[in-house]
Amino acid sequence: MNLALELARLLGDDRVDTTPAVLAQHSHGESYADGVTPAVVVYPHDTAEVSRLLRFATAHGVPVTPVGANSSLEGHTVPAAGGVSLDLGRLDRLLEARPEDLLVVVQPAVTYPRINEHLKRHGLFFPIDPGAHASIGGMVSTNASGTAAVRYGTTGDYVLALEVVTPTGDVRRLGNRARKSASGYDLCALFTGAEGTLGVITEVTLRVVGLPEAAAAARLPFPDAFRATSFVTRLIQAGVPVARCELVDANSIRSANAYSGTDYPEEMTVFLEFHGNPAGIAAEVELARELAEAAGAGAFEAATDAGERARLWEARHTMLFASNAAHPGLHSLITDVAVPISHLPEAVTAALADCAENGFDANLVGHVGDGNFHLTLYVEDDPARRAAAQGVVDRMTYRALDVLGTATGEHGVGLRKLKYMEREHGAALDLMRTLKATLDPAGIMNPGKKLPPAR
Repeated sequence: MNLALELARLLGDDRVDTTPAVLAQHSHGESYADGVTPAVVVYPHDTAEVSRLLRFATAHGVPVTPVGANSSLEGHTVPAAGGVSLDLGRLDRLLEARPEDLLVVVQPAVTYPRINEHLKRHGLFFPIDPGAHASIGGMVSTNASGTAAVRYGTTGDYVLALEVVTPTGDVRRLGNRARKSASGYDLCALFTGAEGTLGVITEVTLRVVGLPEAAAAARLPFPDAFRATSFVTRLIQAGVPVARCELVDANSIRSANAYSGTDYPEEMTVFLEFHGNPAGIAAEVELARELAEAAGAGAFEAATDAGERARLWEARHTMLFASNAAHPGLHSLITDVAVPISHLPEAVTAALADCAENGFDANLVGHVGDGNFHLTLYVEDDPARRAAAQGVVDRMTYRALDVLGTATGEHGVGLRKLKYMEREHGAALDLMRTLKATLDPAGIMNPGKKLPPAR
């Protein structure tokens, strides 16, 4: 079968692309995973076209890999089995905003900054900010979070309703617009974080929240990672409602200064942000200051200037790109884990020590207020060094699992974290496989991701 020709007949010539450059672009995301070239890239314009494609794909056993902004770090968008790369970039309409109900309805290619640009006139915002101008479809599919997760949670906490197309081509509307519901099974939660393995999300209804009356940021340098993370643990245990709580190591700040033109001191640093009213923020800042001094922090610098806060978080969001730019000719291997907050100091210090012992230049940042941190290793194009780097990642992940943490706090499983799933989930994987087989009997949806094959 000439797949491209058949799909052009089904959907139209302008929906199908087999240009070598386009195929190469869709062979990989931002991950360390090896690329795989799809047979064809398809650009649907509406839900009906997605439905026709999936019905065809199930009938003919054609693998389909959904793609949004393609900023995945774990290989989610790599078309591992070939077939169709389903680029949802043309489903990019902001369909409805209802400030009176605190919700928006969007198609999957809409990015979260675009939503917030629209909402700010109403004094509202969508608080999840994973960076990389991620698309809402991808954020739902990986249950993304980001720097504000410690206060505002994850994407799934804001999903009210979804329109999905099942692998057999059926269109289903899940959820409702109520702020809470005890009705039926929570099918929105099932598709949230499913990484495109159960169907294609074509519409999302999101809960949004009010912009804070005031905000302040603080920067706290520490002599080492253990004292920095011990401070974070005490801060969270004390119930200080920080809006952001980020750990950034000296290497990352050095790269960010060179990349963004900032001049932050190059030392292990915790960045905080506080949201609320001025009086409440002042009290929270003072409590954080007292805890920081007790933990051995250096000079505590707080700022309420909006421009300074924006520069700080822009530098934070570009740190991966900044670090990559600082290591030309090396491959970046990035991973994340999350641990119970009391185990954060030992998890972070062990990861950094392992990097040093194995001679890796590494950068560590983290949304440490919820026990989640990211490690980026810069690796030579040498099989032995790649294996050594993977060993560092494996040990970091198994240490997290040993304390009942998770192999991925927000990146998702994709291709690269499959081998940890048995250890983390055990016999529960059988239930997950049953759900997958029920919804996707032909196994066409993003094959090779999320679930390891049964033994």
